[in-house]
Formats: sequence, C-alpha cells, structure tokens
Amino acid sequence: MKQLFDELSFTVSKITTQKYSTSFSLGILALSPSIRNAIYAIYGYVRLADEIVDSFHGYDKAKLLNRLKEETDHALEERISLNPILQSFQQVVHQYSIDRKLISQFLHSMEMDLHKIDYNSERYKEYIFGSAEVVGLMCLQVFTNGDRAYYEKLKPYAMKLGSAFQKINFLRDLKDDYQILGRTYFPNIDMEIFDNQAKIEIENEIEQEFNEALMGIKKLPNSAMFGVYLAYKYYLSLFKKIKRKSSEDILNSRVRIANSEKAYVAFKSYVRYKTAYL
Repeated sequence: MKQLFDELSFTVSKITTQKYSTSFSLGILALSPSIRNAIYAIYGYVRLADEIVDSFHGYDKAKLLNRLKEETDHALEERISLNPILQSFQQVVHQYSIDRKLISQFLHSMEMDLHKIDYNSERYKEYIFGSAEVVGLMCLQVFTNGDRAYYEKLKPYAMKLGSAFQKINFLRDLKDDYQILGRTYFPNIDMEIFDNQAKIEIENEIEQEFNEALMGIKKLPNSAMFGVYLAYKYYLSLFKKIKRKSSEDILNSRVRIANSEKAYVAFKSYVRYKTAYL
C-alpha cells in the first residue's frame, strides 16, 4: 500500500530532523500534531541539501546538488519519489501550495555555497533570503494553511526571524565556516582582523530582527505559535551566550547550548506562553 510508503517517508524526515537538530525537534513537538509532519518534511529536505554542500567532502558536490535539483523537479511534477525525504516534501508542497520559487531560491543559495564568493551587501542579503528566509516562508504557508491574506500579513516577520536565525548560525559556526570550509558571509569584514566591534555590529542587526520577529510570532495561529516561540527562545539563549563571548572566542570554538539548558528554556517558555506573557 502506498500509504505505508508515505508513512515511512514522513518518519524518515522526522528522524532526520531529530538527528540533526535537537532545538528544532523540540520546537516542532510544540506545534499542533496536525502540522508536525509537514514541518518535519520541510526541515528534512533543506537538511539534505545543506549536507551536500557542507559535509560531503571528497565527492562531486556540484553534481550531487544538481541531481537533487533534478530529482526535486521530477518529484514535484510526478507527485512521487523513491527518495523518502523527497516524497514527504513533495506531498507537503502540493498540500499547502508552497510557492516553487521559494524552493528554487533555496537551492540557488545552496549552490552559492559551492563557490568562494566575495559577499558584498547585496549577495549577503541574497544568500540569507534563499538559505533561511524562504525556509521560514515555506513553514509559514503551512501555518496559515492556504489563507493568502494571513500569509502576506505575517511574511515580513517570518523573514526577519529566518534572517536572525541564520546570522546567529553564522556567528556560531564562524570557526568551521572560515577555517575548514573557507567561507566568510559577513560583508565588508576582514576575517583576519575580525574584532569585537565587528561582532557587536552584527549582534545589533540580529537584536533588531529578533524584536520585529517576536511581534509576528504573537500573531501566529495557536497551532503554530508556541512551537515557533520555543525555537525563537532557543536561538535567543544561544544568541545571549554568543554575546558574552569575545570575537576571539567565537573564532576558536563553537558555542553550544547544553540539553539541560534547553529543557530549562522550554519550561520557562511554556510558562510564559500559558500566561500570555510572550
């Protein structure tokens, strides 16, 4: 029965999410059960592409990414794929009428990671839009369940949240991105002289985006609000930890949040959510 394969496909996407991100997994658990599988499917798909460009060293990454693009097109056109992650993703794309331009823009940003690019302000914004903001917009199309007016109203906030998350990832992964992958995303910053002032300027951008994003989180439907708020609080705790570190510290080590700390954040977030004190 095809239903069995569909169930398997969503299970694979769920396990992929759990394997790669504790924070997002816990955030998804806080969503309404009716939309969890859809978000697992989106995360599983973007994770697959991200792994190609970040982890598959020694293989032809461009060839693998191009194959994923082709298989994505086939899955969307034929409404089926033998790849379980693509199978669950194509179902969600069709069920929630996710804009295919968002998928193309995401894959474009993944392709940018295959090349050493001098990230000026324009390319920096282009990369963040495709690698993070569009993922938030895919999720938002699930959250708003086809209500176009509602989606358009919340769209700017979702983009701000995705951008803030990505910039925090950039700071968290600065050591590996620069020293191992040879990437530098921040425009107009010489990583050879990356200092506290440069770090503070980036943090100010993130703080502003977080403040704007929170206004949008409060406008989400009940099915999604707590899950997104929890992810926001996880990233906020990571951001605060990064802020306490010097530029030298984050260039030499990856900042992490312990699982015990995540549990504490989850408890505090739930109390705030239930008392409407977001």
